[in-house]
Amino acid sequence: MAERDREFVEFVEAAGTSLRRTAYLVSGDRHRADDIVQDALYKLYLAWPKVRRTGNPFAYARRMVVNVAHDGKRRPWRREVSIADVPDRVERDDFATGYAERNEVLEALRGLAPRQRACVVLRYYEDLSVEQTAEILGCSEGTVKSQAARGLDTLRKAIDLARRTSRAL
Repeated sequence: MAERDREFVEFVEAAGTSLRRTAYLVSGDRHRADDIVQDALYKLYLAWPKVRRTGNPFAYARRMVVNVAHDGKRRPWRREVSIADVPDRVERDDFATGYAERNEVLEALRGLAPRQRACVVLRYYEDLSVEQTAEILGCSEGTVKSQAARGLDTLRKAIDLARRTSRAL
């Protein structure tokens, strides 16, 4: 049992940051990303002996992260979050240009449908092939291609609109 735990901890230390980044890009929320990764790692720990034998635990873990992110969206009690005060919004002009562009992309990503967001993140941010993305999402390669294309088109339109709006102000 100690060997299993050691291997799992080493895996989490090596892959944790990447899994959190994927969860954040898929969910669009840092706190939710933490919850997603925690849920996925819990499930991964339970299945660790089987996962370890598959030979590619990182791919398995990434798929779990995407699945947990999508499962959470389906549960109505996870969609609603009560807060006491509305948080202040940071103005985009306060950031350096690179951060402003990054925020534009992240905001546009939040506007994508979950499947499109997952396809765009896995294909273009995680730099996975169409085949790898299809395997992770459990869909056909054609679906990945069409969802990624639609997602990119939606991103372009959202960013263009955001830039036109900010110039008008």
